[in-house]
Amino acid sequence: TWLASINTMENPHAEQQAVLIERITKNADKCTELILELNHCVEETIRANAHVKTAAALFAKYHKNVKYNLEATKGKESQI
Repeated sequence: TWLASINTMENPHAEQQAVLIERITKNADKCTELILELNHCVEETIRANAHVKTAAALFAKYHKNVKYNLEATKGKESQI
């Protein structure tokens, strides 16, 4: 206790600083945990949307083909 009292006398704010550092550490740990959970949720969402992405790509390709075929048949209609 004598050594602790000397340290406290040397720095009267040491206890307050230790409490603040502990709070900062706990908050940083909570923040890290929440960011990891958020990353996990984002990864799940990306995996869940994989089918939607595939369907959208197929639809875009289908739309492009339909547009091409409509343009190709326009020229043939005027020849008939």
